[in-house]
Amino acid sequence: MNRRRLLQMAAATGAVTAREAAAQEKVARATRALPSPRIKDVQVIATAPQGLRLVVVKVVTDQDGLYGYGCGTYTQRADLVVPAVERYLKPFLLGKPADRIDDLWQAMYNSSYWRNGPVLNNAISGVDQALWDIKGRQAGMPVYQLLGGKCREAADCYSHASGTEIQQVVDSARQIMARGFRHVRIQVGVPGQAGYGAGRSDVTVEKLHNAPVFEPEDYMRRALKLMEACRKELGDEVELLHDVHERISPIQAVRFAKDVEKFRLFFLEDPVSPEDIEWFRLIRQQCATPLAMGELFNSPHEWTPLIRDRLIDFIRIHVTQAGGLTPCRKIAAMSELMGVKTAWHGPGDVSPVGHMANVTLDLVCHNFGIQESVSFPAPVREVFSGCPEMKNGYLYANEAPGWGIEVNEAAAKKYPFGANERGERQQLNGGWGEVRRRDGTIIKQ
Repeated sequence: MNRRRLLQMAAATGAVTAREAAAQEKVARATRALPSPRIKDVQVIATAPQGLRLVVVKVVTDQDGLYGYGCGTYTQRADLVVPAVERYLKPFLLGKPADRIDDLWQAMYNSSYWRNGPVLNNAISGVDQALWDIKGRQAGMPVYQLLGGKCREAADCYSHASGTEIQQVVDSARQIMARGFRHVRIQVGVPGQAGYGAGRSDVTVEKLHNAPVFEPEDYMRRALKLMEACRKELGDEVELLHDVHERISPIQAVRFAKDVEKFRLFFLEDPVSPEDIEWFRLIRQQCATPLAMGELFNSPHEWTPLIRDRLIDFIRIHVTQAGGLTPCRKIAAMSELMGVKTAWHGPGDVSPVGHMANVTLDLVCHNFGIQESVSFPAPVREVFSGCPEMKNGYLYANEAPGWGIEVNEAAAKKYPFGANERGERQQLNGGWGEVRRRDGTIIKQ
């Protein structure tokens, strides 16, 4: 029985009015009149409006005016993502249907044979998110509606309080709380050392090299004093977070997680490195400190055991590093079954398109935990219109179709790719610098 006959029967029984039936038939005819869009072009927009390298992929279809944007930003190796898209994914994708998102993701993922690397994953993410943008523009609704609609109105966020001295961190946290945030990440510098997330003072530290120095035991003692001061001065109502950034040994991480338990953190992030994830089992057996992990993950071999065995409380994956929206919605679904919450990585070196993908997942996943806050300064808004909005500690999605973001490509060219905000070439071509112990031993970071 055809659709028209079904609508006639529904109208006859009163299930829908004759006007509603006619309107539905009109929509159906219009939908049938348009063939599935095919990929006509794949372009890369490389820009640095905030001094941070952003890679945005634009997928253009053969239907006039139908295109989409996706984030493939990998700041530390940005120069490699561009040819990965232009020289490998583009010829692979031309002519393929743009509306078969999961199928195309699987095809791209397998096309290089060796997989699960950050360069390829970010390139795939750029295309994947652009396809979701196209799907939303076709449907005339934001992407979160395509995924089942909202579970909440906005994403609760945390902001970063830091300083070289403990009192500076406390004062910074108070200012953040005054802006409406209920969750604050606290980081303090170690005198003369390169602590993560906070500056260092001018104190001279004896060392056998000229690189920045970091000593794990000094850091842990300092961090414990910070947490004690924050709980005493800020009270019990505020949720405190802290990022170890994998800079200590696994056995030190076990002890540190036990020591911070009394401060009731919202979560302790990255206590060990991805190479040491087996240690989460021992940490879990020793204390009830909530654990967050995943910022550096690229492969299911990394996140699957932690989620499956309930060894972490928050999955912190950087969405583009995992390959985009398509795999991350599946990661979120698996996490929900295991009682693990989401806390997608949301630093400044993610484009507004990528942040919109983050908040979309935040809205549609029941097991949302927290979102890292973000701000978009004037140069970023000059290039990207329709950025998600931060209000009173909550991040709100754009309500326009797709991601609701447009890229001003002329403005993007004003901020040369690979330069900082002063127009100078970035040190180490965007890579991380080295940090060493006093004796010269390199540490993970």
